[in-house]
Amino acid sequence: MKALVKGPRRIYKFFYSNPNARKQRQNEEPEPYDLLSDQEIECEVEDVTIPLPFGGTLCAKWWGPKSVRPIVCIHGWQDNAGTFDRLIPLLPKEFSYLAIDLPGHGLSDFIPAGMQYHNIADNLYVLNHLMKEYNWEKISLMGHSMGSVLSFIFASVFPQKTDMVIGIDSLKPVVLNPVLVAKFLGDRVENFMIADKRNQENSEPPAYTLDEMVKRMVEGTQGSVDEKSAPYLLKRNIKRSHKHPGKFYFARDSRLKYSFGADYPQQVSVELAKRIDFPYQFIKATQNPHYEKEEYYNEIVDILKKNPKFEYHMVDSKHHVHLTEPEKVAGIIGNFIEKYRRLPSKL
Repeated sequence: MKALVKGPRRIYKFFYSNPNARKQRQNEEPEPYDLLSDQEIECEVEDVTIPLPFGGTLCAKWWGPKSVRPIVCIHGWQDNAGTFDRLIPLLPKEFSYLAIDLPGHGLSDFIPAGMQYHNIADNLYVLNHLMKEYNWEKISLMGHSMGSVLSFIFASVFPQKTDMVIGIDSLKPVVLNPVLVAKFLGDRVENFMIADKRNQENSEPPAYTLDEMVKRMVEGTQGSVDEKSAPYLLKRNIKRSHKHPGKFYFARDSRLKYSFGADYPQQVSVELAKRIDFPYQFIKATQNPHYEKEEYYNEIVDILKKNPKFEYHMVDSKHHVHLTEPEKVAGIIGNFIEKYRRLPSKL
């Protein structure tokens, strides 16, 4: 990956420079997501789209052989499929990986106007629809943050459909502090209405230079994403501004920032964890907090440890460890896949 270039340079200088991008640039300025990295070219990554019931499209990146049922990779809140761009090339090549953009994220379509992203469980239908689209009887899941929690919920609710789960740094639905909920729920509703109106009017969000966008991403993640790794997420998350030449805006659905749904009581997570009896690996980044009472987290880990096919690992890194320091987790994840995922899982 090319280093970030300071100054008012073309977009390809900030992301990836390769023959395909250079050829396209002769005719028009490419969007960030049109540019391929050397890793993507080497691994023969293919962009795929899956129609969704509400009329939208789910976008994804298919890494590896199309004849093998892929491990479905699910990103975190407001991230996108690019979050796995540095990890997947380090994983076993005989398997394939489908990194998806959930609705409202990356290149996937937004949910309809006037609707709200309530909680993680909204995406249970997305995974079921994905299985139906490809006629899969089983699904293998790898998720980070929100994607990890979604994988936990899906696998618990549909254990008969799940053959393997890999979770990175968020294990379960967080039990929220009731006092905080009472304080910020009103603001979230009002800001959601503003964002929804902007979507309906098709007006641009605020625009920034690429340097400013990298800085905002680093600061917004409290350093979990660094300057080197930020472009992998920005690539599928920004569009060129028509109002401000040389600037870009965040293309994800801004309603995501104000999503809110009823959180799960701890006892619900307890019951979900009891239903998991298949290969399950969880990796915790030690430099990231739990965002709830640690006893809640420990209770679920203790239940999962009763499953002989559960693996628990702690890695000294920040929340986006798979993106910023993929070498710290690639071996752990690769060994788990080779141990439990059987290649006869053909499409």
